[in-house]
Amino acid sequence: MKKACLVVSDYLTENKIFDAGLHRDNFVDRFVQLKKAFAIKGYDLSTQDINSIVDAEYVIYASNMPKILPLPEHIKKSYLILSESAFIRPDNYDANKHAYFNKVFTWSDDLVDGVKYIKLNYAHAFPNCIEKNLTNKKALCVLIAGNKKPKTTLDPALFSLDLYNEREKAIRWFEKNHIQDFDLYGVGWDKYRFTGPILIRAMNRVPMLPQLAQKILGRSYPSYKGMVEHKKPIMAQYKFSICYENAKDIPGYITEKIFDSFFAGCVPVYWGANNVTDFIPENTFIDKRNFSNYEDLYLYLKNMPDGEYLKYLENIENYLNSEQSLQFKSEGFVQTVVQTLFEDRE
Repeated sequence: MKKACLVVSDYLTENKIFDAGLHRDNFVDRFVQLKKAFAIKGYDLSTQDINSIVDAEYVIYASNMPKILPLPEHIKKSYLILSESAFIRPDNYDANKHAYFNKVFTWSDDLVDGVKYIKLNYAHAFPNCIEKNLTNKKALCVLIAGNKKPKTTLDPALFSLDLYNEREKAIRWFEKNHIQDFDLYGVGWDKYRFTGPILIRAMNRVPMLPQLAQKILGRSYPSYKGMVEHKKPIMAQYKFSICYENAKDIPGYITEKIFDSFFAGCVPVYWGANNVTDFIPENTFIDKRNFSNYEDLYLYLKNMPDGEYLKYLENIENYLNSEQSLQFKSEGFVQTVVQTLFEDRE
């Protein structure tokens, strides 16, 4: 077979990115399916340690801007997939670096032109149906996310887009006012997180220091229930989930967060892309932007009749099985990448 190369982070080499069993929640399904599609075309798609960049006819840089850019003689066969926003990875959007790639795949509606920049969303393995049994719901609302903060070196203009702090505001509001109706899960909420210069952040890696600092500073989260191995079985026990992107008002920036909730049969309270309804029907989620405070949001969630709630779940299932959702499915991801690469050679 001819060779194609997928350039990935070190921990995903040795073709680990294609091993679904090594990753939770079908996280790498789009790449598993992409490898199969390349095989049909007569190509072995493997990571860079197996199929070298030099030997490969196609080179796909997965997820973000690489530290080492393609050589000039490799530009024609090099393609870049951008996943993180400028809020997390500012280097992803350095136009000078984009010149080192034949084409760039991105969800960013500000960049997409159908020529150099090709629309490609976060993509997932979709279920055929979702759970719609209210008897399985043990509580009102959940938030599953890691305890992270934006980098202090971030462009100040981007800080206004921050939703990390809004996520924490939601947690603290529920803990103060209706803790019986809210649970928190994820990595790091039981530890103090040091932020600032690199030497200060290094303290996060000192054994037991973050936990000790959490106790001394009294910044614990009483709603915290621990980490989760898989999101779906936990989220399925709740009627609603707080689903905030890491940043707001970035056109097209729609990640796995809202889909994790959909797949679990849990109605998301969403805040993120300002044009989300261009891609996902407004009757499938609760738009946080429609509520000026958490008290109003809480009352809306708490008092929602069962019939109205079940209608949300029905709308979600209909959307997941619609043509409109193809762009977020692994199949849509594969279709876009394969069509783009092989059309370039025709």
